[in-house]
Amino acid sequence: MFHSSRLSLARKRRGLTKTELAKLAGVSVRSITGWESDQHEPLPETVDELARVLDFPVGFFEGPDLEELTPDTASFRALSKLTAKQVGRAVAGGTLACAVHDWLAERFRLPTPDLPQHLDGEDPERAAEVVRMEWGLGEKPIPNMIHLLEAHGVRVFSLAEDYAELDAFSTWRHGLPFVFLNTKKSGERSRMDAAHELGHLVLHARAQITRGREIEKEARDFASAFLMPKGDVKAHAPRFPSLDQLIVAKKRWKVAVAALTYRMHDLGLLSDWQYRSLYMDISRRGYRKNEPEPIKRESSQVLAKVLAQLRKEGVRKSHIAEALDLPMSELRALMFGLVMTPLEGSGEGGKPMSPLGELRLVDGTAG
Repeated sequence: MFHSSRLSLARKRRGLTKTELAKLAGVSVRSITGWESDQHEPLPETVDELARVLDFPVGFFEGPDLEELTPDTASFRALSKLTAKQVGRAVAGGTLACAVHDWLAERFRLPTPDLPQHLDGEDPERAAEVVRMEWGLGEKPIPNMIHLLEAHGVRVFSLAEDYAELDAFSTWRHGLPFVFLNTKKSGERSRMDAAHELGHLVLHARAQITRGREIEKEARDFASAFLMPKGDVKAHAPRFPSLDQLIVAKKRWKVAVAALTYRMHDLGLLSDWQYRSLYMDISRRGYRKNEPEPIKRESSQVLAKVLAQLRKEGVRKSHIAEALDLPMSELRALMFGLVMTPLEGSGEGGKPMSPLGELRLVDGTAG
């Protein structure tokens, strides 16, 4: 049975207007509007053509309605810089990622969220200290931000979007925190994005998502304090540094050189004159767009373990795509390219800082 909501979702995911889809599929805009509003159904041969144009399996349009995310319930940074198409595409990608999550959650016992729930309206610096304290992190640098979030129950997925305006977004769904990261960003930027979204999840969890510079500044300040704790920066940051010295120093916290410069100025370790001079040098050398001595981009440890376990059960990536009626390209885009990377984020003695343990199938089968 054809489901109109899935046509709308696929169209938005491809960044198409109704007019653009109608032209590509050789139908009228009125027909697209009628199908999406559930006034009538397209003929089977028309569904085949829509599937071809949108690059989704025909079966995708016959699945049950999906619970769609909305821009009103997700934290979008710099929303004014995003077009309606870009927002729609990202939100649709998040909806598909949630469908992937639900499929996996039926088969695996995933980590239980333990994000502090009492920090709404708290000062960002203090909130970052509280989260670190409750998670037992102290003031040490965080080896892997994605692994840390996942170990504490945050569901992290990727959105391989080509436009620079989209950094990341997050939302709460059925009591579960979700973060969606744009994998086209640098490794340093992605870590800051992940920490920024953690800030939204703990600082703005109970209130309806609102827009504006204040809420984004709170999340940015939280991210800066969370990745670069005050005491650790004061103990290890160079005094009266040159830009080259900062490029070396940033490796301790795995952040962008501009982010470290901002944090040091915020903590009073750089004068206004030093900050302006360094920031002009950063811009002059092109380091705002191309990070010097970049780190490797982080990936998902949970998804890596899930896929490894599924392979043991004889379940291939194509089986997941077929079960969800998704293109393999879409599944890769949502799951960090399905690349099985070595487990990172180990602390002293080679022990994981926040061990996930072994993820096991709920019922012992992969069916």
